[in-house]
Amino acid sequence: PAGSPGAGRAPGGGAGVPAGALTLFGVQEGRERLSVCSKLCYAVGGAPYQITGCAIGFFLQIYLLDVAQLDPFYASIILFVGRAWDAITDPMVGFFISKTPWTRFGRLMPWIIFSTPFAVISYFLIWFVPDISRGQVMWYLIFYCIFQTLVTCFHVPYSALTMFISREQSERDSATAYRMTVEVLGTVLGTAIQGQIVGTVITPCIESPLFLGKTNSSVAMEELNMTRDTGSLADTRNAYMIAAGVIGGLYILCAVILSVGVREKRESSELQSDKPVSFFHGLKLVMNHGAYIKLIAGFLFTSLAFMLLEGNFALFCTYTLGFRNEFQNILLAIMLSATLTIPLWQWFLTHFGKKTAVYVGISSAIPFLIMVVLLDSNLIVTYIVAVAAGISVAAAFLLPWSMLPDVIDDFKLQHPDSHGHEAIFFSFYVFFTKFTSGVSLGISTLSLDFAGYQTRGCSQPREVNVTLKMLVSAVPVGLILVGLLLFKLYPIDEEKRRKNKKALQDLR
Repeated sequence: PAGSPGAGRAPGGGAGVPAGALTLFGVQEGRERLSVCSKLCYAVGGAPYQITGCAIGFFLQIYLLDVAQLDPFYASIILFVGRAWDAITDPMVGFFISKTPWTRFGRLMPWIIFSTPFAVISYFLIWFVPDISRGQVMWYLIFYCIFQTLVTCFHVPYSALTMFISREQSERDSATAYRMTVEVLGTVLGTAIQGQIVGTVITPCIESPLFLGKTNSSVAMEELNMTRDTGSLADTRNAYMIAAGVIGGLYILCAVILSVGVREKRESSELQSDKPVSFFHGLKLVMNHGAYIKLIAGFLFTSLAFMLLEGNFALFCTYTLGFRNEFQNILLAIMLSATLTIPLWQWFLTHFGKKTAVYVGISSAIPFLIMVVLLDSNLIVTYIVAVAAGISVAAAFLLPWSMLPDVIDDFKLQHPDSHGHEAIFFSFYVFFTKFTSGVSLGISTLSLDFAGYQTRGCSQPREVNVTLKMLVSAVPVGLILVGLLLFKLYPIDEEKRRKNKKALQDLR
């Protein structure tokens, strides 16, 4: 979003403070370099989206099936509609941001501040099992969609701030690396908090085949009550709510640090031009930009691969590998590995280029995805594979957000008189990814239903285990290969980036 034209420029049209630049702690006006403190202050704002998203992505499916005890068909509807609605809200929020008037808090920051308390409340209600015989499906569907709307009101304006930190590509890339490190750390926190709190209570299951499919019968309930070592379903539900409360507190804390530590200036760091064009005209320009379409097409398939793995990995560890009491630790190993290797990928893309980092980083997941389903179930091997896969997850986190600013710079050179479209670029990238991930997650849950998934069963039929192997190995590998082929068409290599940087400096 752009402010009024002309304001904030140096007298005589000289090189003044970049319009819309953010003044963060430790950054003086007119300076392009950002201190470590400034980058950390900015980066903390990315944690809430990742903490909640990781907890939902890894645990919501198994929660709906085995704790809320919903039929897999209805669970698939909730997961699909929630993700699809989440995708729709991104361009909607992007549109309203572009129309938001300036306030004393800025243009983007009010969205972040005022959405936070309501987002935390709705997030908690997702993990609450209402004491109603009917209407549970609508309960989860409504509050899931409400939360996705509110967290979008937080994350889209926050993402748009990326372009307002500095005009220097190196500074934006460095700040993006800090942000991605904090965001991946957020996924570690989300996995650790949700997994370790929930993991302290063993979700009760039905061992005898006679009771499979009878989860609501009094006979099955009596059998569960007589089994002391399986724990209580009420204890499991309480554990999910405690985890939701802790995560909600972290959400508020990060939002406070961001709102206090980042002060939004009125003008945007745009090329000097007349006035911003309308949202829909800007959307048409963005969608006709070839580099953007090729970038999101490539990351669409690779992101889908990792989201499909994320959504089904808890079920895969619990039933196919047989690690019912270890899956939360395996997930934590993946995310810790990803966090520690983000700086490695930042160094790699700086020295070898972003396209090379895409090929090396994302393709490195393929052998481990194949290995985890071909080898016999072994806990040590599974942990080794989890750590190795986390290295590739780090690349998948970092690279899209590092490459999008390059596309926006390329767009500015081709359309120097059109500005204020950063929110469109970021929100529609997220839109395409979320919508298709919602489709894939809904289809995967339906596939489990067709395969004969048994709610709260201690084991699953052979068809379910085969389906889970396909969902966490064969399908993601195929999606990754398609995505890497599409990246061959992406036109912005390192030489192109250097030319664009010089051309932008000349225009400014």
